[in-house]
This record gives sequence, structure tokens and C-alpha cells, in this order.
Amino acid sequence: MKSVVALGEPLYEFSRIPGARHYAQGFGGDTSNFAVAASRAGARAVYLSRIGDDPFGEELLGMWRAEAVDVSAVEVAVGEPTGLYFITHGPQGHVFSYRRAGSAASAMRLTPRFASAIERAGYLHVSGISQAISVAACDTVFEAIALARQQAVPVSYDLNYRPRLWPAARARAIAEATIALCDLFLPSLDEASALLGIASADALIDWSHERGARLVAVKAGADGAVVSDGRTRVAIPGHRVAALDATGAGDCFAGVLVTRLVAGDPLLEAARAACVAAALSTTGYGALSALPTWPQIAAALNAAA
Repeated sequence: MKSVVALGEPLYEFSRIPGARHYAQGFGGDTSNFAVAASRAGARAVYLSRIGDDPFGEELLGMWRAEAVDVSAVEVAVGEPTGLYFITHGPQGHVFSYRRAGSAASAMRLTPRFASAIERAGYLHVSGISQAISVAACDTVFEAIALARQQAVPVSYDLNYRPRLWPAARARAIAEATIALCDLFLPSLDEASALLGIASADALIDWSHERGARLVAVKAGADGAVVSDGRTRVAIPGHRVAALDATGAGDCFAGVLVTRLVAGDPLLEAARAACVAAALSTTGYGALSALPTWPQIAAALNAAA
């Protein structure tokens, strides 16, 4: 299998579960979650990023290596901080607080090592969050996409709209420019409603194809997903579990979907696996704790058949 390459910003996680007095340490960042999910699902996952030379960056490197994610191209920036976030859980779900301004990742550039990894990839994955954290990171995303297209490497793009990171008008303009260059677009219904004013999966799929996306997978949370290849669209029901925390579930969906596409699965089959994986990922707290392995995903698929 060719490699699945993700480019973006990792974050060190402090999570406090209901009833706890202290924060538990962990790891997050949408594209990092994607890479770990892809690796656990059987991909040759490669992560491209920039971290600080601090204990948080060190622990991230250790985690990626333990998860068999190739981080040989990750840059360690002397004197620059690794981004952090804090998460609490309440009646309305999870609440995030970030400490990422001026993070090492916000100054990432397309290095020769990044370029080499992209040229050999089976898929390149990028995110709207990476585009939002700085102008330099946004430019790097577009440069990476341009290189991938030159090398006929498919590109997946997760909208991951975060209104606290940038103005809606800029976010929408950047998203539309990126959708026109991607092969697989991964929006969620919540994000589309907030950013685009689109409330239905069918309308969102139509809008996405009109702007150039070849494949679209609309994430609908516990309700599953709706996928389209421009000719056929199918609603895939959610896989029922006793959910505890949805942090990173959308990243898990994307990582498993792209992994199965690189493995040669048709879109519908890949999306079924991704829906099951995303549901399983909600059965623990934090972004990574419950990300499933491929045997766990396959077992759940067989049980649901």
C-alpha cells in the first residue's frame, strides 16, 4: 500500500473528564489524529509538521513513533513552542481552550523532506485548521496541494471550520479555493451550516461538486455519513455505541476512509468502515484513546452485517 501523508499542526492535550479534579495528558490536533487513525487502520502513515524543542514536542514524537507513524520529516524548531489545548466535558459536550498562538507549526514551510514524502504518497491529507492558524501555514497547504497535483497524488481536504480561528469570509474563500483542487472533500453538516448556511447533506454535496470536488463525504456525527462520487450518493447510517467523547471522531472517519481508498476499496465500502471506526473512537475520552485498529473495525463491520 502507498503511504497516507498528512500535513498540519499537532497539539498536546490536557483533558479533564467529568468528575475529575485534574487534567489528564494526551495528544491531539486534527491532522495528527488523522495520521494515528490511519496507522491503526493499517496505513503506512506519514506526518509532516513542525514542533517545538520542548517536552510537549518530545512526547508527541514518542507517541507518533509508538503508533508507527513515520515522522522522519517532522521539523523540531529551536526556541519555538508546541501548541496546547485544554478540553473539559459538560452537558453540552466537549469545550476546548487553546494555547497555540505562534506555535512552531504555524511557521511550517514546504521543505525538501515534505516534498519528497508527498511525491511518493498514495494520498495527501490537509485541513482547514492548518490554513487558519497562519498565513505561512495556509500558503504551505496550497504549495503541498500543488505539488501533489503535479505528481498525480490525490488530495483529501477536511473543512474543519473553527470560527474562533479566522473570519468567516476568509474561511469560506479559502475553502472554495481548496475544494477546487481536491479529490475528496470532507465537510460536516454542523460546519457547513455555520460557514455556508447549508443545512442538508444533499445541498452540501451539490455545492461541493459544483466547486470541483470529485468525491464528497459529508460527516453527520452519530447519524453516519452521506457520500457521493458525482453520479451516486448514499446515506450510511451511524454505528451505534455507548459514546463517551466525540473528540477526534471526524478525524478518525477521515483517516480510515482515506486508508481504505488507498487500499483499493470503493468509496461506499471505505465509508462504511470509516463510519464504524468513528463510532468506536467515541467510546473513550480524548482524541486518541479509543481510535480503533483494523481488526476491531473489521470485527464491528462483520457483526453489523
